[in-house]
Amino acid sequence: MSILNFLKGQLIDVIHWTDDSRDTMVWRFERYGHAINYGAKLTVRESQVAVFVHEGQLADVFGPGLYELHTNNMPVMTALQHWHHGFQSPFKAEVYFVSTRRFTDLKWGTRNPIMLRDPEFGPTRLRAFGTYAIRVLDAARFLTEIVGTDGFFTQDEVSDQIRNIIVQKVSKVLAASGIPVLDMAANTRDLSQIVAKAIGPTLEDYGLSMPELYIENISLPEAVEAALDRRTSMGIVGDLGRYTQFAAAEAMTAAARSPDGGMGAGLGAGMGIGMGMGMAGGMAAQMQGAATPPPPPAPPGRMWHIARNGETFGPFAEDALQQMAERGELVASTFVWTAGQDGWQEAATIPDLAALLSRIPPPPPKPGA
Repeated sequence: MSILNFLKGQLIDVIHWTDDSRDTMVWRFERYGHAINYGAKLTVRESQVAVFVHEGQLADVFGPGLYELHTNNMPVMTALQHWHHGFQSPFKAEVYFVSTRRFTDLKWGTRNPIMLRDPEFGPTRLRAFGTYAIRVLDAARFLTEIVGTDGFFTQDEVSDQIRNIIVQKVSKVLAASGIPVLDMAANTRDLSQIVAKAIGPTLEDYGLSMPELYIENISLPEAVEAALDRRTSMGIVGDLGRYTQFAAAEAMTAAARSPDGGMGAGLGAGMGIGMGMGMAGGMAAQMQGAATPPPPPAPPGRMWHIARNGETFGPFAEDALQQMAERGELVASTFVWTAGQDGWQEAATIPDLAALLSRIPPPPPKPGA
């Protein structure tokens, strides 16, 4: 081997990138003066793309594989350099490695509450948060639209912008869904897919895609959650009269178990006896019919919403729906919805409303018929 061939071999570059981080999206191959020798070896690993930039212009893009850089596999660079014949000297180009793997477990959340009109609670506010994943779909467009000349670009530099897009779409989707707040937890998967689909075109303009988006939680304001907790507690207690009798019996038993002696013990025993006598008197009065407990309130009827010409109306009770049916405002093909129902349905497909419509008499016959 001649000394010339030896030196020529030493000038061959090896261009590659091994990423030891989990958040780097773009890394520029550093070379003094950006000089790269003709015939250099380029290694592009799986989940990577190499992009060549020549004098500020986007040139060739290489997917995964091993390349020896020549005019036959660098058509854009060859045109920019005006290489009409073989070229043996170093050429200048910036090489950017773009990671195309998924960047997962990125967080998003609403900074301010989302205002919406709930079918059951009326105007209310919601907060939502979750996670998402992104990946580079078009490396050249991503460099042009987002990265620019940044030689070390991480996911944190684009996550804020994407988070703002997600929150905007989530606010719009939740406000327009018409799903009651209490049923949203059962529909987070569908809502997540709607949001991800709405975000797709915007991210494509950045050269990105969003393979995953999750709505992990939708929460109410603390005051509303406290009111729901009290309502749940009342449902668990059940009959307040029976609960009062049970509590009195428990207090009397605790007083009877206290040791004798001492003013406190005597007072406790007296209180226990008094409560026992009061409970016995109340039970006797109930047996004699002197104090008849009031009947439990009738369960509230279902409230219905009506969709007409792209707008929703309601809620209406069933007696109001009957009046609307008599006036011809509610027909078999009218779309209706009530709490717990899976989406909008025609009135004729719901047994209760179908029976209601069947009771409406047909129009009177024409005179002389």
